Amino acid sequence: MDEQWTDLLVAVPSAVAGAALMGLASAVQAKASHQVRTSATLNPRLLVDLVHRPLWLVGIAATIGGLLLQVLALGFGPLLLVQPLLVTALPFASGFAAWLDRRRPDPVVVFGTLVCVAGLSAFLALARPTGGSTEMVANAGPLAVVLTLVALGGIGLSTVLRGPGRVLGLALATGVCYGVTAGLLKVVAGQLREGAGVPFTHWALYVVCVIGPIGFLLSQNTFQQGRMIAPALAVITTSDPLIGVAIGIGWLGESAATGAGVLAGEVLAAGVIVAGIAILSHRSSHLVAPPRTAGVSPGAGSRAHPSQRVPSP
Repeated sequence: MDEQWTDLLVAVPSAVAGAALMGLASAVQAKASHQVRTSATLNPRLLVDLVHRPLWLVGIAATIGGLLLQVLALGFGPLLLVQPLLVTALPFASGFAAWLDRRRPDPVVVFGTLVCVAGLSAFLALARPTGGSTEMVANAGPLAVVLTLVALGGIGLSTVLRGPGRVLGLALATGVCYGVTAGLLKVVAGQLREGAGVPFTHWALYVVCVIGPIGFLLSQNTFQQGRMIAPALAVITTSDPLIGVAIGIGWLGESAATGAGVLAGEVLAAGVIVAGIAILSHRSSHLVAPPRTAGVSPGAGSRAHPSQRVPSP
């Protein structure tokens, strides 16, 4: 058995197991975030409140395990293989969330989740980034500015919008932070194969130590603001690998497939991703809507639903 197959035997199970743990982490953290008082975006007080929740600590343990498995997978497998497998954290999270709430997974949510995963997998398969290295081969400045503006734009949207728009803005900013972290973890993973002390001589590890916690705090804000995990996590888990591919091409010297047919396919795949997120958002808004109660009068302590007609005296 050659070295390539040996690497795949390590990368594939590690990526799937890491995705399962990250899905579990997202589900329990989302549930725990609704058990504490609402905090402003990027307010560390939220973490102080959450640390007293045992369920959230389970999520932390799962996050650490998932990250370690992600680093292991990236150290042995190409980004194109590892990232689509990591995106399966989305269906894992939906399943765990349903289990924690003691309900069956909603078929429409499952379908929307699979649509997102399929669209992203198709996009990455069409792009086919190849080559590259675990060392920075290009100026990181221009792409870093673009990614910073996208993240700040997401946070800005979350401050001016309400409801689903606010949650998706926070999710976009989280996805950017996670994508940058994943791209730099590829660098760190390559350095670890050269020696345990090598990462400490490069700036990538220290940037991860800053961007990673910011992304994590944003994710907790996202889970707390959202009433269901699926739409927000769909944005996070799709933007994360797309940013990772951009980093692979822009910073690590990877090349991607080109041509009119490839571009058309990528646009179609992006449309599939958007459609999946729209399905999840639409379905989730119905699942969390307050049930209508027939015969409830305005004076009965509950406000009538706008679609209900109040009988005339």
